[in-house]
Formats: sequence, C-alpha cells, structure tokens
Amino acid sequence: MNMTYTSPIPTLQLLKLGGSLITVKSQPRTPRLDVLARLAEEIAIIWRQHPGFRLIVGHGAGSFAHVPAKKYGTRQGVHTPDEWLGFADVWWEASALNRLVMEALHQAGLPVIALSPSASVIAQGGQVERWDLTPLKSALQAGLLPVVYGDVIFDTLRGGTILSTEDLFSHLARQLRPNRLLLAGIETGVWADYPANTRLVTEISPHNLGEVAPALEGSSATDVTGGMASKVQEMLSLVQEIPGLEVIIFSGERPGLVQEVLCGAQAGTVLHRGRK
Repeated sequence: MNMTYTSPIPTLQLLKLGGSLITVKSQPRTPRLDVLARLAEEIAIIWRQHPGFRLIVGHGAGSFAHVPAKKYGTRQGVHTPDEWLGFADVWWEASALNRLVMEALHQAGLPVIALSPSASVIAQGGQVERWDLTPLKSALQAGLLPVVYGDVIFDTLRGGTILSTEDLFSHLARQLRPNRLLLAGIETGVWADYPANTRLVTEISPHNLGEVAPALEGSSATDVTGGMASKVQEMLSLVQEIPGLEVIIFSGERPGLVQEVLCGAQAGTVLHRGRK
C-alpha cells in the first residue's frame, strides 16, 4: 500500500541523547547503563501520559565509535583498504552502543524501532544527499518510536564518512518540521566562561551570536564530529530557516529534567530566531 505525506507531522520533537551523557567518554566502550535506564524511563513516562506523543530519538557514539573514528580519520574520507576496515570498525562500535540504547528503551516498555543510517542514507561531501524517510514516517504514523544515531555513511565524494546525530537531525528537521529539537548532554548548556562555568548563556539568537561566539570555542571538547561551536552554528541555521523551531541544549544529568523538557519546559541554552 502506498502512503503519502502531504503535511508536516504535528507536535513532533527530536531528542538527542549525547554520547557524553550515555557513555564515559574517557573510557573506551564504557556505557552508563544506569543513566540509560533512567532516561528511558523518563521518556516512557511521557509516552504513557500523552497518547499520540510523537518523538524521534537519536544518540551519539560516545566512547564507542569515536575511538576508531579518530584512529582512521573516517569522517574526512574513506578510500584505502585500511580505511575501509576502519569504516567497518566504526560501524560495529556505533551499532553496539545502539543495541544498548535500544535495550534500555525496550525494557522501559517503549515501542522502539532502530533505523540504521548506514543502510538508508547516502551523503555527498559530508552532507545528506539522499534519505528515503518513508520507513521513518511510517513508524511515526504507526505510533512507534524511531531511533537513529551517528553512523558511518557511504559518500559519493569521500567514499565514506560519518554523519553525527546533529547532521541527521538537521535533515530531519528540514523535512519533518518538528516543533523542538532537544540536545541532552552532560553540560548544563553553553557557558559564557568555560571552563569556570559560572555564567550560563540562556539564549542564543542571530542578534547576540557575536557576543557569545568567543565562549563557544571552548565550551566543550571537540570530538570527531565537531565541538560546541559547530553544533551551535548548525542549530542556529536551522532555527532561522524553520519558523517556530526551538533548539534546546541542556543537561540530562539531573533526574527528571529530560522528562520536564519533553513536556515543554525550557532549560539550559535555548536557540531561537529572535524574540519580537
């Protein structure tokens, strides 16, 4: 049966569980299983309380895939036999963490289905070129909870690359027009005085970007898919392009905060196109 989608999906949110939140990034292949279980239950509470709630979950690679990705320089391109072995190694590690995330969400009673980006996305120069979203849209329409994650991707120019959850969410946001895009990590938000971390930047818009730009360069350690500065620039482009979109960068460390933000609360740093 053919399905057609002619209008944006209503009341849709995209939630990223950052690699720094769900793994110990300083220790290879070390998940934070207790945190995963708590986050899954927070999502499940909202799911049970609000029938028809629509959500796409994404997660980072943390201390799993970032190790081989850095070793082989996978994001920059894949051409040699050794680099293709590294490409497969990154895929293995990303999928291993995804399985742990899926187990936690499944144990919480959520109707989750993982949609592996490496099997459905084609990139060009490190950007999504093609992605058949029919399975993902069908999952949403069926009342399921789709899960995507940062993954290796075949690339028409680079041979292979890595697309982060933010890269994937950017494409999904342009196609699905969600209301909110939520990035949960370990940092409270964007700090104006990193690493002292005493002054939080509560709002970022095109109007004050020049003032906060110096703080972005040091706000978090850069990993193989970019640091805080690139993340904020990418998300700010989205909020300018998509009317009504709100992006929130916040910490998932405090129990209950992910649940509150999914219910509509604001926390951490809010990115928007500017208040009128």
